[in-house]
Amino acid sequence: MSKLKSAKKGLEKVIHSTPLRIWIGAASAQPGPPLGPQLGQRGINIAQFCKDFNERTKDYKTGTPLPCTISVNSDRSYEIQIRVPPLTYFIRQATGQDRLAMDQSKEVSGILSLKHVYEIAKVKSTDPLYDCVPLKNICEEIIEEAFKCGVKVVDKIDPDKYAKFMAERREIVAKQLKELEDVRQSKLLRTA
Repeated sequence: MSKLKSAKKGLEKVIHSTPLRIWIGAASAQPGPPLGPQLGQRGINIAQFCKDFNERTKDYKTGTPLPCTISVNSDRSYEIQIRVPPLTYFIRQATGQDRLAMDQSKEVSGILSLKHVYEIAKVKSTDPLYDCVPLKNICEEIIEEAFKCGVKVVDKIDPDKYAKFMAERREIVAKQLKELEDVRQSKLLRTA
């Protein structure tokens, strides 16, 4: 019996040197899966973590995906490093699109102005990953990422043309979603 108690004490003092990297929605951390089990395995008080995280991210729009790095200390305390959302999130928000291009060589999923690129770069420059990176390089990376998403970068956006573009884009997205649903249904019929 005493060997069992000493084995449990040994398990409690496990030091996790590798930080946990996870994406959590802003102000929406909950003790349930998938977050709860991952924190529980590392011996973190899940309820306290959720409370701390939600308090630190209350200024963000609820549900905004935030990349986080969680380092666990030997006394079960933790440090959270919350980074800025990914470039694709900002590109989707700036273009007003829920879905970006399925094939960027065949379709344009949105239009960004250089002003949008600059504003995204200013926000991204606050991220610890971009600590010593010049703003020009961040802008180039945003333009490159926009191209990969099928987003066209222009000097200025004409509101009337963009409204027309958005209406056409909604039809294209609806058609693509219908095609994807048809493919999914046909796979379900084959397996049944």
